[in-house]
Amino acid sequence: MAASSSIVASLSANDREILATVNMVASSLSLLGSGFIVLCYLLFKELRKFSFKLVFYLALSDMLCSFFNIIGDPSTGFFCYAQGYSTHFFCVASFLWTTTIAFTLHRTVVQHKADVEDLEPVFHTYVWGTSLVMTIMRSIGNHHGHIRAWCWSQSGRCSFWDILCSALGCNSVQWFHLSSSDTYAEKRNSSGMSERTQQADVRPDMRALNRWGYYPLILIGSWAFGTINRIHDLMEPGHKIFWLSFLDVGTAALMGLFNSIAYGLNASVRRAICERLDLFWPERLRRLELPLRSSKLRGKQEESEMVPLRVQEQQQ
Repeated sequence: MAASSSIVASLSANDREILATVNMVASSLSLLGSGFIVLCYLLFKELRKFSFKLVFYLALSDMLCSFFNIIGDPSTGFFCYAQGYSTHFFCVASFLWTTTIAFTLHRTVVQHKADVEDLEPVFHTYVWGTSLVMTIMRSIGNHHGHIRAWCWSQSGRCSFWDILCSALGCNSVQWFHLSSSDTYAEKRNSSGMSERTQQADVRPDMRALNRWGYYPLILIGSWAFGTINRIHDLMEPGHKIFWLSFLDVGTAALMGLFNSIAYGLNASVRRAICERLDLFWPERLRRLELPLRSSKLRGKQEESEMVPLRVQEQQQ
């Protein structure tokens, strides 16, 4: 991970070993979490709507980023280059997919537009094209070598942190506008309403907020310690704080896991999983009111959540 490359260079061998272990464990958890999202998207046709497509592409980027992050430092030469550039490419793609989700939220909730599905080709060009260009630009004039358990370039004309900070700034600005909107205020004011009343009056933009609202914030939260650590490095380049580096590596590598938790909290996802489990669920257990089955019953009352945004606007 790019955050780790600037961390491990000035730490002791024991500290670097600890950080390498933390990175591998956290990346493995993120790989499993992101794989869960990808698997659900592939298995359940009802989860292949546009409202879940952006999350799928985000999870795919997280999964591949975590995979190459786990590989570590395989050897000199081709494998080192492949690991370093692949990690950079998919990490940048992950950041950019969160900006498309933030943009979609802003356009749907604040501007009340329903044309976001038409922008999917633009999103792909923006994310994959920008990731490729940034990865190529980073290789210009770089010394690409080993930094403990990571293969990463030492310097570059286009900094990894420039891209990350741009994504963080974009998500923060979008969320500032979102938190100032009437829809967000309505969501907060409705927290004291009964569940039945809320389900009876849920607008399309409110449903979009429930579907996509967590992911831009997860990027901000996952890289909060990394940003603090980066600022500290700029202020005191020769001094490293181990516990801050520990939190930096751990939380950044867990981003994929955090995304999978937010995905699993979605009512439509829980309902789809429950319906599939019912096919193999023993008859005597179907009579029990298990938490997962209870969420399925509540989810059936939110069926309109799966309606595409364009259809939702026509219904208004």
